[in-house]
Amino acid sequence: MTNKTRHIVTTLILFLTCNILFAQMSQTDIFSADSLLVIEKNTAKGFHNDYILFIPKGTKLHKQTFLLVEPNNTGKLSDSIEVHKEHAIFLATKNSVGNNISTELKIPILVPIFPRPASKPLIYTHALDRDVILEKSTNLKRLDLQLLEMINDARNVLKTMNIIVADKVFMSGFSASATFINRFSFLHPAKIKALAIGGFNGILMLPQNEINSVKLNYPIGTNDFEKLFKQKFDFETYKSIPQFIYMGELDDNDAVQYDDAYNKKERKIINDNIGATIQKRYLECQKVYLKVNINATFKTYEKVGHWTTSNMNLEVIKFFLAQMKQNGK
Repeated sequence: MTNKTRHIVTTLILFLTCNILFAQMSQTDIFSADSLLVIEKNTAKGFHNDYILFIPKGTKLHKQTFLLVEPNNTGKLSDSIEVHKEHAIFLATKNSVGNNISTELKIPILVPIFPRPASKPLIYTHALDRDVILEKSTNLKRLDLQLLEMINDARNVLKTMNIIVADKVFMSGFSASATFINRFSFLHPAKIKALAIGGFNGILMLPQNEINSVKLNYPIGTNDFEKLFKQKFDFETYKSIPQFIYMGELDDNDAVQYDDAYNKKERKIINDNIGATIQKRYLECQKVYLKVNINATFKTYEKVGHWTTSNMNLEVIKFFLAQMKQNGK
């Protein structure tokens, strides 16, 4: 079967499935079956990559709920977008933190299918690093803005299914996708209702321009924020976002020491001024965040490395559930 034929067959299956679901939905107040949609890129709307929408069985209809967003993290380089698509689908539908949140809280989840090309190994797209922000190629340019447009598009797609989601989204991520969210939240704090991130190499973007008289440019700090993004950092909105930030005490997956995550200058700044190890950096970042009253809860899990456990997943779910209850959802 050719790729074109496979695409046509997939589209027909989705069309038939959605029609069956719509017929069922007309007789109930909840979404009747798990549904996976692959939404194709729409350059006219501003997103140049496809994205995944997973809608779990039990999602409420006609009543406002939340959209969960988890950036994709393939974990490896590949010039094949199919590789990244496969991992994004797995994240949305299988036993991941995002899927657990979605299925337990009965809320839809959006996962972008952003590439991480082997032909451009220093552009760490899945972590939204500085190289991504400076990139000019169409499909990689300003992935943060592409994600915003995907969210807007997903809101309209869901509306056609009688699923009404709030203007602000939940965001969840682990490892590189956690780093993506941390940086994205600095750029677009007004778009986020709450976020939960873990396994992020112990380093968080700092809401300050310097440390020990050393300038902190993006993605370490905010020194060149206005110059780079043509907007001021909205610290007041940022610090009000409820955040659940967690790490395993044995986590030694240190991306800081590799060139795709940080260049030599950035690495030296981090190692010399924030911490040369994950756990030292994590403690320093906690001090910075809490000192300026960022609305963050930090937790370290004993006997856990660079992975999540059922208990960690449960606490993340409870965190988002508490946010839903505050809004009467």
